[in-house]
Amino acid sequence: MRVAVISDVHANLAAFEAVIADWGAVDAVWHLGDIVGYGPDPVECIDRLRSLPSVSIAGNHDWAAIGRIDTATFNPVAAAAVYWTASHLTPDAIAYLEGLPCVVQEGDFTLAHGSPRDPIWEYVLDIQAARENFAAFSGSVCFIGHSHVPLAFSAGPSGAAMPSDVRSEPVTYGEVALGERRHLINVGSVGQPRDLDPAARYVLLDTDRRVYWRRRVEYPITRTQQRMRDAGLPSVLWRRLELGR
Repeated sequence: MRVAVISDVHANLAAFEAVIADWGAVDAVWHLGDIVGYGPDPVECIDRLRSLPSVSIAGNHDWAAIGRIDTATFNPVAAAAVYWTASHLTPDAIAYLEGLPCVVQEGDFTLAHGSPRDPIWEYVLDIQAARENFAAFSGSVCFIGHSHVPLAFSAGPSGAAMPSDVRSEPVTYGEVALGERRHLINVGSVGQPRDLDPAARYVLLDTDRRVYWRRRVEYPITRTQQRMRDAGLPSVLWRRLELGR
């Protein structure tokens, strides 16, 4: 099965359409949360995701937009975007976000937003956090998002609660074989990358061959920036898109 694994679209329809065009024919789309937040097209992105053969989970911005997270936990700029998003959601979009689960298991693959042990909030950015999270999922691979930074960690296949052989894997855009090790893979962000490269990111997965490819896709950033300016969203949010931060 050929699967597009995406995360953190953040209401950026131009970026979303660019990655959809890039991946071509897929059997499924696994979305790892934060379809809304920051960007100017929340309802349009929800509708586009729902038009695909998709499985989706909740992210922190999805929950904040429907009142499940107090915006006191957000910085002022992010909170302003949450308020704007909440005021522009339709009843149908709200119902969709309310129905999203926190974690989904697709065969041998676990899907979480932040981490498998704390799906909504935790950032997995280093080996220690990765080591502690390998005990929180049972399959061989867990895909995550949330940090907007492509990363990968692997551990031996033993299934130890706290594996000692966790290592950081290089972020490469060629074919990567999953092999016998277990993996914790951050797919990066479609709508707001933060690794100093503004191109949209996602992962293509072949579940039968057990290989994946990272993809980076250029998109018309100025189109999204103009939409954000027209919406009155904070300038820092649209300026950061061209910087990838």
